[in-house]
This record gives sequence, C-alpha cells and structure tokens, in this order.
Amino acid sequence: MPTHFHRCLLFVALTLGGRAVAAPEELPLTPSKPERPKLVLFIVVDQLRGDMPMRFYDRFGPDGLRRLLDEGAWYANAHYRHAATFTGTGHAALFTGAAVSEHGICGNRWLDRLTGEKVYCVEDSRCTLLGEPTKKRDGTSPANLLCSTIGDELVLATAGRSRVFAVGGKDRSAILPAGRLGKAFWFSTRSGRFVTSTYYATEEPGWLRGFNDARPAEAYRNAKWELVEDRSRYLFASADDQACEYSAGTLGRTFPHTISAADDPGFYDTLANTPMFDELTVTFVEALLEALRPGCGDATDLLSVSLSATDFIGHSFGPDSLEAEDNLIRLDRTIARLLAAVDKRVGLDRTLVVLSSDHGVDSSPEYRHARYCASQPAAPRELQRLPGGAVQFRYDAEREAGALGTGRHYPQAFLGAINTALRGEFHVDADLAIGFANPSVYLDEPTILAKGLALEVVEHAAAEALLRLPGFAAVFTRSDLLAGRAPDTPIAKMMQRSFHPQRSGHLLLVQSPAWALYHDPTENTAMHGSPYAYDTHVPVVFRGPGVAAGRINRRVAPEDIACTLALYLGVCSPSGSTGEPLLEALGGR
Repeated sequence: MPTHFHRCLLFVALTLGGRAVAAPEELPLTPSKPERPKLVLFIVVDQLRGDMPMRFYDRFGPDGLRRLLDEGAWYANAHYRHAATFTGTGHAALFTGAAVSEHGICGNRWLDRLTGEKVYCVEDSRCTLLGEPTKKRDGTSPANLLCSTIGDELVLATAGRSRVFAVGGKDRSAILPAGRLGKAFWFSTRSGRFVTSTYYATEEPGWLRGFNDARPAEAYRNAKWELVEDRSRYLFASADDQACEYSAGTLGRTFPHTISAADDPGFYDTLANTPMFDELTVTFVEALLEALRPGCGDATDLLSVSLSATDFIGHSFGPDSLEAEDNLIRLDRTIARLLAAVDKRVGLDRTLVVLSSDHGVDSSPEYRHARYCASQPAAPRELQRLPGGAVQFRYDAEREAGALGTGRHYPQAFLGAINTALRGEFHVDADLAIGFANPSVYLDEPTILAKGLALEVVEHAAAEALLRLPGFAAVFTRSDLLAGRAPDTPIAKMMQRSFHPQRSGHLLLVQSPAWALYHDPTENTAMHGSPYAYDTHVPVVFRGPGVAAGRINRRVAPEDIACTLALYLGVCSPSGSTGEPLLEALGGR
C-alpha cells in the first residue's frame, strides 16, 4: 500500500511535468560498502604505445596482457594532456594526476635558469645510494616532486598502515611512483644491483643485500636473445637489419643477439636493451613479495612495477623492428609471470591491477622516410652516413617545404641559428641561447638583463629565428605562457600543461610531426617527447574487484587514473590532481 512518503514522491513527479522519477523501491537507500582490495598492483610499461596491445592482441597468451584486456576495463583511446611525453613527466602524471605546473617534473632533465646547470628530475645531493658508491650529484630522492601521489594519500588515510613499494628498471620510474611515503628500488647499470637511497633507509635491508649478493643479473652473461616464435609469424620478419638501428653494446643489429662477453664492462647497459631486463625486474619483485609481503596486511598496499625494456629496445631498434615485436611477445609472458606471483602471494581476486604507460613513441625518421619513398618513387632517397653510425637526410627544397618532411634536429645547430640571429638583431657579442633540455631552450637571462634588453623581446626574436628553420611547428615563449597568451589550440593547451614557471626554459619547442628532437640526435633510433598522438597515446586498463570488463573507446587521459584510484579506495585525491574519474573502473563505488 502506498505510504504518505510515496504519495509525496508521486506529487513531485507530476508537478515536474511528467519527468521520470524512480520509485523508492528502485533507489539504493542503504548502498553496500564494497570491499577494498588487499593490493593495488600498478604496472607501467615504459614506451608502450596505445595501439600496440591492439596490434598484437592475437599474439598474446591467455594469462598476461590479454587477460588484463579481456577481464578489465580497457580504455583504448587514452592520451596524455601534456606535451612533455618523457619518462619522468609521465610517471609523475600517472601517480599524481597533475599537470607539470603542479607536480614540477617538466622533463627528465632541465636547466637551472640562472646558472645553466643541468638538473636531473630525481637528483638530491643530500642523499647517497645504498649498496654502491655514490658519485657527485648521483644521490636521489623525490624532493623535486612538488605534490602528493596516490600512494602518499593512501598511507595518510590509513595512519601509515598501508604501505607503498615501487620497483623500476630506472631510478625515476621507481622514485616518482613511490612518492614521499613509499619505498623505491631500482636497477643500477653501474653495479648490476637493485639499489635504494638514504632517503628511504639508513642501511641496505638484509633481504635486499641477500638478493643482490646472489648476483641474478650474471645469469644473462653470454646469453643469446633469440626469437621466441618462428620467424614466419612476425610482422617485421624482413626488418631485422635496418640501417637506422643503433646497436646497444654487443647486441648487433640482427638476431640472434649476444648480450655480452664475460668481461664486458658495459654488460649491464647492454642487458637493459633486451627483454631479459624485464625478466630480471620481475625476479626482484618476486623477492620483494616474499620478503615484505605487500597485500598481506590489514590495510590496502600499493605496489608499482615499472618495466623499462620496451623503452630501451624502442630507442635502440625503433618500434617498427623485429626486436620490438619479439619484445612485446616476451613482455606478455613476463606480465603473466608477474600476475602469477601476485596471485600466489595475495590473490588476483583481492588485487586491483592497473596497467598503463608513461608515453608512446614515434617511428624513426629513417623508417618513415623509407616507407614514404616506397609509396612515392619520385621522392628523394639519398641518405648521408654520419660519424658514429647515425643517419641524416640530405634535404632538397621540396623536402624542406614539407612534402615528405621528416628528420632529426641537432641542438648545436639550432642554438647556433638562434645566437646568430640575436647577435645581429641586438648587437651583442655573447651567445644568449645557452642550453637545451627537451623541450626547452634556455637563454642567458642575467646577461640579457645586464645589457638592458627586454627579456620578452629577446624571447620572441629567438622564437622567430627557430621558426625560420625546417622541422619546427611552433615555439612558445615563457613570457607568453606566464601571461596566458598561448593561442586557443589543442597543442598550445598541451604545452601550457607542460610548463613550469621556475623549471621550464624561455622557449618551449614543438617539432614538426615525424621529426626527432633530443639533446643527442645520434643516441636513439626512435624518440618521443612531442604532443602528437604517437607520443601521447597509451593504454589504460583496470582489472579487479567490482570493475566491469569491456573496451571503452571514448577519449580519456592517463592523468585520470589517480583520482579514479582515490575514489575506488575511498581516500583523498593527490593534492595536484585535475583528472576526471573513470566511472567504468569504479563499478558500484
């Protein structure tokens, strides 16, 4: 029988012009409180571009990447909102949900605007490494990270009962996810050990010392990296020896790759350029699960695992190579092993798994050029071999006009062009462009001011000099970004989100599509760091209790992960978070 309350609801519905109002029986008056997971496993695959899981989906086994994609909420169209698509910036964004202006990590490195000295994103001279000697400025901590992480908020919300651990193949890929309240461990290519710093402990923990004393990396000396499947199954089977590939250490450019000779001092660097590097990282995670037992306490713990081999291999051989393809097949198996280890220790039914990446990657300029030429026989084909094995195009007027524009930027060349232009325009006898740290050019601010020049005027003159060169799409000045004078375009908004007032340079550069921009143009076959889709597109996957499985194709951002985790776990969002919650991943929460 209708109650007085029911009749009131009916009256309100009628007076609202017939708009539907749910009957009380349909309303969750006492929603059930969902059970919190015992562990959040956050997997970051360095340089896993968003199309790669789709391209190789049929090649994956049932227990690794495909398991996450099939059983989780898979956001297939996730793009970073910032343009500084680098490892440090991406990891900071993933775990803070913030823009560069809030988290402060404007790149892997930047320059001190007044002294011109390089600053590494996780350097801290007050700290030293545990387990190996520390060279000057090699000490590390999260001191340069300017806002909290999701792990920090989890620890704060549980009065310290929750714990945060972060493991990475690189120091920055462990330190930034760990935040200020977690513990970070990473591989040192100097010693072949997994290390931490005095920020986290006063001495090397016994379990860590025991793991390192067993020297597990040494098992890969003289090992061969061979194709894991028959060559006929590979998309890039015929691309095993591309002229643009930069062989790392003893690997060479063709399969099989010998990792190293027994006495090679560069063995650990070479190892990092193979899929075995991720295998070693997971071996370490297994030891950490055994020793520290994350997910086995009375509060939710967070374990971040950053796998770096895909990035190293992509830089050395390019993403369109037989090596990169074989690595993805092996990565799938390595992730299956990681999931099995967590299932054994914690239980995947009690674990929320998040998978994403810090950035994508472009094809190498040489690969793009070769494909373009194959489809347009009249296009220029001539290549110039440079010292050290690098390859550069010899451009003609048609190429410079942008018909098939692709190439590599050489910082000394474009800095020289800026200085030549500024010397002529302002009649100065000094170089006013003093350095480059992607994506910033830094000007000699004290000298500019001492000569009575207006900094804003000099910035604009330098920007105009750059834009006269081929291969630059846009240049944003510090003065314009500070004043909010950037144009209302998608790329301008992304550059604004990549800008930090104290750390970014006086000019922020945007290369033309398919142009590689890096401080050392001969170091990598392929590069990232632009606002273009190939660099911003990464996968985002949630798999765990209450998460509905399905592929979601609307555009979202990896910066949305942090606030989604905060809502899932019932804790505050990180202090700088500006993301939007991903509702499918929240289930009934």
